[in-house]
Amino acid sequence: MGTAGTTKQIAPDEWETFFDNFTRAHLRDSIPKTVTAEVISPLLGDQTALSNARLLGLTFDPKSKAFEVVVKGAAHFIFRPVAIWVVEDQPNGFVSTIELVRSDGVKEILHLRRSGVPAI
Repeated sequence: MGTAGTTKQIAPDEWETFFDNFTRAHLRDSIPKTVTAEVISPLLGDQTALSNARLLGLTFDPKSKAFEVVVKGAAHFIFRPVAIWVVEDQPNGFVSTIELVRSDGVKEILHLRRSGVPAI
């Protein structure tokens, strides 16, 4: 993944809380964030699911087992991930990369960026 921060695996029982806390701490301020989502499939090759979309939130619903990437005007879902890894910047805890591994072996890699000056 990247080397700009600390790479760690998030335990499945922590996914909901981890991403709720991340959204509150880093996505509710006035500095816009964007996300690019790559889908890496052994059968289909690499594809881009989102490209520099305005990121509004990240959530995991344990009932539906769906990870949701909320972007302006849409949502992107990753169903039934089996592992989630993050690259967390130090010391502020901003997650710059998220790797989700699906049960079919497909990986989805989310690249998060701070994209501009604070909105007035």
